[in-house]
Amino acid sequence: MNAPATPLPRFSLSAFLSLGFRPLYIAGSLWALISVAIWVFAPHLLGGRLNGVWWHAHEMLWGFVATIAVGFLTTASATWTGINPIKGGALGALALCWLVARMAYLARGDAAFVLGAVADALFYLTAALALWRVIFRARSKRNYVLPWMVLLLGGSHVLFVLAIAQGKAMLLTDFMRTGILCMVFIALLIARRVIPFFASRAIAGLTIPMHQRSGLVQLVACAVALLAVVAGLDRLVGLGAAVAGAIALYQLVQWKPGRVVGVPLLWVLYLSWLFLGAGLLLAACYFMGWHPGWMDRQALYVHVIAMGGFSVMIMGMITRTALGHTGWPLKADRKMVFSYALVVLATVARVAALIMPSVTLPMLHLAAAAWIGAFGLYLYRFVPILVSPRPTANPVAPGMIIRPSEKKS
Repeated sequence: MNAPATPLPRFSLSAFLSLGFRPLYIAGSLWALISVAIWVFAPHLLGGRLNGVWWHAHEMLWGFVATIAVGFLTTASATWTGINPIKGGALGALALCWLVARMAYLARGDAAFVLGAVADALFYLTAALALWRVIFRARSKRNYVLPWMVLLLGGSHVLFVLAIAQGKAMLLTDFMRTGILCMVFIALLIARRVIPFFASRAIAGLTIPMHQRSGLVQLVACAVALLAVVAGLDRLVGLGAAVAGAIALYQLVQWKPGRVVGVPLLWVLYLSWLFLGAGLLLAACYFMGWHPGWMDRQALYVHVIAMGGFSVMIMGMITRTALGHTGWPLKADRKMVFSYALVVLATVARVAALIMPSVTLPMLHLAAAAWIGAFGLYLYRFVPILVSPRPTANPVAPGMIIRPSEKKS
């Protein structure tokens, strides 16, 4: 007897608003595509109070990277605690705050700027409160720090836009560094857990150390760097980044990267961990004052961390977790692998644009085109899945998470 065919995806509002990853993965990926297209090919559209390079920096960090992080955390916390932190109308309102902020920054005038700043602040405050509610209720002690980090992300956004409003350009870099290090902390905490877990589940006979002790040292080093940014102690920032980055590369070697070369869902995450570790070491060199020649630009370590570390990791995470939490097989198809290749190409081309002035413009355009292609392909592949109910004959209540391994035959 033939197995029943998988039903075609169909839109369901209740499914779409059942877990944070569904609307926020779409929103973050779409904005990654649109904002880079505007920044590189149509910068004349940036007429708002938040404009120029600071608009680009703000929207890449708080409008894209941190948005995807919120989508992941509000979904993962439901698995960790058994309680969905936000769904339905509340999740719709959260997504609306995000959308209002993105549109407001493109509009002219102080009122639009204030509206965007407040909407973004509400987005991060609501997400932090939602995480607090379930994590503390479930006494998930290992995750107590996560709501605080989301709140700190929101706080760094508030400080950033206040500096814009007050014309204090000298403070913007410090607030941006604070936001980046908050995201580094979240990435080090979560990815260090899930990458070896995913690998050990996917490859039979593969045993990988979780590195809990080195991970704790790594988080402490990142926290020291974060505090040092606030205190203006550059060498201490460099020391913290050096320790965190060196440990990341040590962990990567221990995770047996040679075993995952043939598994795209894994090698993309391993590669992002390599970029993250390398970016932290480049940041250490910068803050220690060791940046001769092509290493002299702060944008170098920022793009290695933000594009190679965060964005490659995001592409790996939003494909794997979207498949897992919607009940589809955990296997990368050609479109997914091509999107991985494109985001890696975008990273390499953007770094090349920074270190080779003779090819800056063509490399920048190549990076933008590859980036737009990567996230466009993701949206083409996954929007139908993210707006549809799970492909199962048994009805699943909105917001409920069932791991594929736990389904009854």
